[in-house]
Amino acid sequence: MKISEEEVLQVQHKWSNGVVEIGKKFDSNLDYISYAEEFLDKLYNFKNGDVLFKPTFASQSQFRLNKISALSYFIGDNQEFNEDKGFALSCWESIRFENISIIIEGNIALAMGNYFMIKNGLEKKVEYSFVYKRDENGDLSIILHDSHLPYAPKVV
Repeated sequence: MKISEEEVLQVQHKWSNGVVEIGKKFDSNLDYISYAEEFLDKLYNFKNGDVLFKPTFASQSQFRLNKISALSYFIGDNQEFNEDKGFALSCWESIRFENISIIIEGNIALAMGNYFMIKNGLEKKVEYSFVYKRDENGDLSIILHDSHLPYAPKVV
């Protein structure tokens, strides 16, 4: 079954809401860890092997391939990844995607653009490329997540 652009937008919406919800659960002293694990299970394709995951705020262990390393990025508290402070625990108020393009090829969809994270009325822009694949249940899941801050030239 061919992937539609609407399906990609739905997964992006679920991703945004999931990240925000992890932070809300953390802030309310609820079980954010189990929620974050379910978030990864539903939206990333770790159940079928490696996912190419390059998170925004990682520089020492900037490439992650498995669920444990991705979970560490989202919620922190993992001695193997000391730089992880818990991206989702920043309690973002909202996240919105602005796609530059979505390309669909068979059971793969590629999306690139910016997403904007809002907290305390301030907006942080992140550049991203995500690749989605239809899994054996017919759902789209992320097989590549590459995100980073925009280039900022240094003034000499």
